[in-house]
Amino acid sequence: MTKALGNFSAEERAAQEERLRKVWKTPGGWRYWTSVNNSEIGLWYGVAAFGFMLFAGVLALLMRLQLAVPDNDLFSVEFFNQAFTLHGTVMMFLFAVPIFEAIAIYLLPSLLGARELPFPRLSAFGFWSFLLGGIFVCGSIFFNSAPNAGWFMYPPLATKEEYSGIGADIWLLGLSFIEVASIAAAVEIIVGIMKCRAPGMRINMMPMFAWYLLIVAGMILFAFPPLIAGDLLFEMERMFHWPFFDSERGGDPLLWQHLFWIFGHPEVYIIFLPAIALMAMIVPTFAQRPIVGYSWIVLAAVGTGFLSFGLWVHHMFATGLPQISLAFFSAASEAVVIPTGVQIFVFIATMLAGRVIFSVPMLFGAGGLVIFVIGGLTGVMVALAPFDWQAHDTYFVVAHLHYVLIGGMLFPVVAGIYYYFPFVTGWRLSDAWGKVAFWLMFTGFNIAFFPMHFSGLRGMPRRVFTYPEDIGWDWFNLISTIGAFIFASGVLTVVADMFRPKVKLDTLNPWKAGTLEWTNNPDENWGMRSVPIITSRYPLWDQPNLQRDIEEARYYLPDAKSGRRETLVTSVLDAEPIQCLRVGGTSYVTIVAAMSLGGVFIALTFHWWLITAICGVITLGAILYWLWTGTAEIPEAPEMDVGMGESLPIYVSGPPSVGWWAMFITMVGDGTAFASLVFGYFFYWTIHGDFTNGIEGPGVLWPVIAINLFVLSWLLMLRARHLNRAGRLDEARVALVGATFIALGGSAAGLAGPYVHGMDPTAHVYPAIVWIIAIWTVVHAAAGCIMQLYCLARSLAGRMTARYDQDIINVTLYWHFLTVTAVVAFGIIGLFPVVR
Repeated sequence: MTKALGNFSAEERAAQEERLRKVWKTPGGWRYWTSVNNSEIGLWYGVAAFGFMLFAGVLALLMRLQLAVPDNDLFSVEFFNQAFTLHGTVMMFLFAVPIFEAIAIYLLPSLLGARELPFPRLSAFGFWSFLLGGIFVCGSIFFNSAPNAGWFMYPPLATKEEYSGIGADIWLLGLSFIEVASIAAAVEIIVGIMKCRAPGMRINMMPMFAWYLLIVAGMILFAFPPLIAGDLLFEMERMFHWPFFDSERGGDPLLWQHLFWIFGHPEVYIIFLPAIALMAMIVPTFAQRPIVGYSWIVLAAVGTGFLSFGLWVHHMFATGLPQISLAFFSAASEAVVIPTGVQIFVFIATMLAGRVIFSVPMLFGAGGLVIFVIGGLTGVMVALAPFDWQAHDTYFVVAHLHYVLIGGMLFPVVAGIYYYFPFVTGWRLSDAWGKVAFWLMFTGFNIAFFPMHFSGLRGMPRRVFTYPEDIGWDWFNLISTIGAFIFASGVLTVVADMFRPKVKLDTLNPWKAGTLEWTNNPDENWGMRSVPIITSRYPLWDQPNLQRDIEEARYYLPDAKSGRRETLVTSVLDAEPIQCLRVGGTSYVTIVAAMSLGGVFIALTFHWWLITAICGVITLGAILYWLWTGTAEIPEAPEMDVGMGESLPIYVSGPPSVGWWAMFITMVGDGTAFASLVFGYFFYWTIHGDFTNGIEGPGVLWPVIAINLFVLSWLLMLRARHLNRAGRLDEARVALVGATFIALGGSAAGLAGPYVHGMDPTAHVYPAIVWIIAIWTVVHAAAGCIMQLYCLARSLAGRMTARYDQDIINVTLYWHFLTVTAVVAFGIIGLFPVVR
C-alpha cells in the first residue's frame, strides 16, 4: 500500500495534539467514572479482576487452614462449603476470563494500530455489569448466604432450596449477569479485530495476540450460551418448580451436567489460549526474532479451540454413559494434546533459533509452561475412562485442575504484568523483586499442589471440610497448606512491587519489541498518534522510522478537527480503509443501563417482582436512549478527509459497517443458547420411552399458524427495507407497522398452543420444555417488535432515510435469525410429536 505521507510543521502538530487531547480527554472528579476510553476501562477491568482473584485466594488459604490437620473445627462446614464454592466461582468467572478481556480492551487498539475499539460504550457497560455482578456474588458470603453447592452447582442438591438456600439463586442470577459482560466483551473483541486493524494489516499479518483473542472470543460465543440456557432452566425449576432436573417428573440432572460442561471444558481453553497469546508476544521479544511457524501456531490455536468443544463428557465418565460415548470422548480428550503440544514446541523452536534474553517475564512464562506440561500429563491420565473412575472426585483431580489453570494461566498473566507494566504506566517493575516473587510462587505452588496427587490416589475426596486421623492424608495436607502460604507470599510480592515507588522510563519500548503497541504513549488517551500503514508482522523491527512517522502525524487521522472521537474501519481480509467511524464518548448511560439491568437480576433473586419490572423498564429506556443518541448518527457531510490525501465515508450500513457485524455476532451467540434448549428437548426424548408421558401436546394448528405469521412478518420486514432503500418512506413505515402487528399475532399463536391444550409446566418435563421454548421465541419476538417500532420512530424523526439506513438493515438481520428460531421452535414443539 503506497501512499504519500503527510508532512506537518511543529506548530501544526502541536495544534493537532491539542485538539486530539481535548477530544480524548478523560473527565475529572466524579465524572471520571463515566469514561469509556479503552485505557481506563481496560485498567478498571484488570484491577477489579485481580482484586477478585486476591479475594478468592484468601478463601483458598482459609480452606487450607481448615484442612491442615485432621478433625479440625476452625471453620464450620457451612462456611467451608460457601468458601469452596465461591473460590472456584470467582477464579473461573470473575478472574480467569475477565482478566484477559481486560487485557484485550486495554491492549488491542494499540496492538492493531487503531484509535479505539468500535464500541467503547459497550466495553464500559460490560465492565459495570461485571463489577456489580461480582460484588453481588462475592458479598453474599458476608451475610452467610453465599452459594454452597460447588462452583458447578449439580442438581438435585442445588435445586432443592432446603439444601442450598438462596445461595444457588445468587450464583445463578449473579453469574448470568456476569455472562452478559463476557458476551459484550466477545462482541467488542471480534468486531474490533476484524474491522479496526491498521491499513495494510492483512489477516495473515495480525499479531499472534490478536489471533488468539479472536479465537477465544469466538469460543465464548459458543461456550457461554449453553450455560445461560442451563441457568434459565435451573432458575425456572427453583423459582416456579418446573421439573427440568427432577427425575420424579420426567427431568434428569444429567442435562445440567451436559449444558454445564459444554461450557466448562471449552472454558479451560478460553482461559489457556489467551495466556499462550501473551507468551506468543513475550517469547519473540526476548528471543529477538519473529516467532517460528506463524501459520502452524495459528492453525494449532484454531484446532485447540475446535477440539475443546468435543471434550465435555470427559467430566462425566462416572455418570453411567454408554461405552461408545466414553470411547469417543476419551479419544477426543487425547487428541487435543496434539495442537496444544504444537504451540509449546513453537515457543521452544523460537527460543532455540534466537538469542534469548533471560528476564522476569521469560522466567514466569517458562515456569508456567513447566507447570502446565505436568498438568497436561495428568490430564492425559484422567482422559482415560478406567483411570478416571478411580481418580474421579478425588484430590488428584484438584491437583490436575490447578496445575493446568495456574500453570497455563496465572504464571503467564504475571509474566504479562511484568512485560506490559511499562506500556501501561511508563514504569518498569523490579527484576530483583520479580525473581523473588517467581521462586516463591513456583516453589510454593509445587509444594502446595503436587502432594495432592498422592492424597487423591490415597482416596481423599474433593469437597470434604475435615477428615479423621491415621488414614494417610495428614502430612500431605499439612505440606499443601505450607506451600499455599509460600505461594501467597509470592503473589503479595508481585502486588508490593506494583505499588513500590519507581522511576519513569525515558523510552516507549524498553524491551525493544517489534509489535505495534509499543509506539503508544501511556500519558495520552488517543491511542495511536496517527493510524499507520503496516507492511510487516513486526513493524517496529521491519519498517524503518515507523515510530517517528507515527509521532509526527504522517499517517491517517492526524487531527480531530470535527471535535469527535474517530477511528478507521478497514476491510476484513485485506485491511483496506473503508470508513471513518465516530465512536461514543463519555456517558452516564452505560452505568445506568448496567446498574438497572443488575437490579433486574438482583430483584429476581429475592422474588421482588415489582422492583424487577421497574428496573426492567429503566434498562429498556436506557438502552433505547443509548441507541438513539449514540448510533447511526447522520453526519454533517458524507465524507471526511482522513489524511494522506484520502477521504472516507463517515456513515456506512450493511456488511461493511461495524454495527452489522455486532448484530450478526450477537445473534450467533443467541442462536447457540436456543440450540441448547432444543438439545434439552431432544435429550428428554432420547431418555424416555414415551417422551410426552401421555400428555397432550400443543397440537399442530397453533404452531403452524405461528410459523406462518412469523414468516409473513419477516417478508414484510424485507419489504420495508426495500421500500426504505427506494425512498418510499411512507410505504416502508406502513410495512413496519404491519410486520409488528403480525409478529405479535404470531407470538400469541405460539403461546396459544400449550395454553389451549392445558399443558401444566409443573406437572411433567414435557410441557415444561415446550413452554420454555415457546416463551424463549416470544420474548425474542417482543424484542424484534421493539426494534421495528424503533425503526419507525427513527424514520418519522428523519434519522433513518433511504441513504442512511443502518437501523433497518440491522433490524432486518435480527429478523433473519428470529424467523429461523420461530420456524425451528414451533416446528419442533408442534410437528415433531406427530411425525416422530
